[in-house]
Amino acid sequence: MSIARSRLVGIYLVISSAVLWSTAGLFVRIADMDVWSMVAWRSAFSFVTLGAFVLIRRRWTKKGVKGTFGMPGVVACVVSTVAAITYIASLQWTTVANVMTVYATLPFVATGIAFLWLHDPVTYRFVIAGCLAFLGVVISVGAAMSANDLLGILAAFIMTAGCATQIVIAKRFPSMDSTMMTVLAALACFCIALPLMQYSIPTSTQLLACAFYGIFTTGIGYVLLLLGSRRIGSGEAGLLSMLDVILGPIWVWIFYSEEITLPVLLGGAVVLTSVFWYLLPSRKVAAPV
Repeated sequence: MSIARSRLVGIYLVISSAVLWSTAGLFVRIADMDVWSMVAWRSAFSFVTLGAFVLIRRRWTKKGVKGTFGMPGVVACVVSTVAAITYIASLQWTTVANVMTVYATLPFVATGIAFLWLHDPVTYRFVIAGCLAFLGVVISVGAAMSANDLLGILAAFIMTAGCATQIVIAKRFPSMDSTMMTVLAALACFCIALPLMQYSIPTSTQLLACAFYGIFTTGIGYVLLLLGSRRIGSGEAGLLSMLDVILGPIWVWIFYSEEITLPVLLGGAVVLTSVFWYLLPSRKVAAPV
């Protein structure tokens, strides 16, 4: 496959993963379950899907899985578990638009953690874009009208910090088997939620929503991102992945008429503008601060 064609395939794969990820809020609304029941059922389906992928990968790769686990994998697994639980909780407690606005700050949070932990250089461009993104979040948070909204936004911040930490851990330990980490995190989520969930049989609609969330949004979405990000630059992959931030609120607006208030819309626009400006592939590297 030519380089140009490989890159095009990578772009399509990452876009497809972003579209799948954007449906998380929609499936949470369709399921309409308590947080722990949603976590348990979604994690069960994710574990089966990604576990099957790992088994297939082992059979196709004669030399076995190229990757280690160890303590970095354990830490990443714990962080991923917290992020997955707080993501579902945030979608239950506040609007999808609020969650996506906070999540859009992921590149800046990851860069900040890498600066503090790995001493990666921080550019003036990052500082400017990060300040603009923070302003956008403040505008959106200022529109929160209830205690549940504030709790959901806090959970979204924890989720975003967890996702950012996973990115930095993967960068610090490139040999870590991130797929196995995700599989074990799904299993951990299920085990944690099992004694806390409601022991009633879900309706067919609820079960289908959890299955779609676990299989497509999490499982297949992750695999597509994994395959696509290998073919394109990390900055380009990050930029394309921001599509889920835009599409997420649109799905619940179309199917559930979930209102997107003007402050949230304005704040989200500010955050996305700062992210796009920061992640533009053609950007010039500024002098380190």
